[in-house]
Amino acid sequence: MSKKKVVIGMSGGVDSSVAAWMLKEQGYEVIGLFMKNWEDDDDSEFCSSRQDWIDAASVADVIGVDIEAVNFSAEYKDRVFAEFLREYQAGRTPNPDVLCNAEIKFKAFLDHAMLLGADLIATGHYARVRQAGARFELLKAVDSSKDQSYFLHRLNQAQLSKTLFPLGEIPKTEVRILAEKLALPNAQKKDSTGICFIGERPFREFLNRYLSYKPGPMKTADGKTVGEHVGLSFYTLGQRKGIGIGGVKFYQNADGSSDAWYVARKDIVNNTLYVVQGHDHPWLLSSALAAGQASWIAGVAPAAGALSAKTRYRQADVACDIAPDGESAFALRFLQAQWAVTPGQSAVLYDGDVCLGGGIIDASTGLV
Repeated sequence: MSKKKVVIGMSGGVDSSVAAWMLKEQGYEVIGLFMKNWEDDDDSEFCSSRQDWIDAASVADVIGVDIEAVNFSAEYKDRVFAEFLREYQAGRTPNPDVLCNAEIKFKAFLDHAMLLGADLIATGHYARVRQAGARFELLKAVDSSKDQSYFLHRLNQAQLSKTLFPLGEIPKTEVRILAEKLALPNAQKKDSTGICFIGERPFREFLNRYLSYKPGPMKTADGKTVGEHVGLSFYTLGQRKGIGIGGVKFYQNADGSSDAWYVARKDIVNNTLYVVQGHDHPWLLSSALAAGQASWIAGVAPAAGALSAKTRYRQADVACDIAPDGESAFALRFLQAQWAVTPGQSAVLYDGDVCLGGGIIDASTGLV
């Protein structure tokens, strides 16, 4: 009986490199696929795709698997980057990694892998897939500090049925140890934290090249003007650094100290940015949200009732009640107020370790 063929996305990073080695050890026929998805300024200091390709090819050589490069930059620009810019232009804060996974890594990549005769695909994500009868479930990784199910919540049954996540069962510390033991050339390489496929660069300067923007007033909750913003697209709710009014002390505490400023609201119609002082200002707290563009892993929305949710990646699950509105929208009500719930980000639902899916936050309801 011939071995099952797995095509794994190899980015040049440690995670996908160790995942490729694990699959080979498990007896699969492994082929590496390096995706090039950005070309606009590939020769700049911020886009590392040339070095990443060298690292991925070097690892493939060490572990003894074939690797090829494929260019998805046109698909990325059409399906991911265009939407990313549309959202920012509308004053929202999108999460490109969520869209990138749904449209590139588990669509364009999956299609290409099938053309290569793959039985399955794999990535270095920290998550797990479990088959429950005829249905496939997306589960959190065993290493909760690295779990990436949040970014994978738009995957569907067809995609999950073809996907392996070798790292889902092991802690990140073990991945680094394995990379050292195997003498992988990228064992010491830092994890990337930039925009999906675009690298790590000064973000405002990058957006400047693509978006039209108009400065406008920056006001407090009671309408006092405290400065001027450079364009609503360049701010996100809850932002503290880079607002440009750090020295303004409008409201002082009894001891003469002054609380930090935070971005609290965007008034798109009047091109006004609202800022507040203090991390726990009521304008930063939300008791409920509405979300659209819902995507459910099981193919159907969960029943109304108690679940848990994340409204941002680096966040513990929080208890909530869901009220589905058809299959494509839902409302969440939180048992405890949530901080800086941001339109454009994903609200992802969980039942214990099982990721159910989620949607894009349209609006939140504050406490006041």
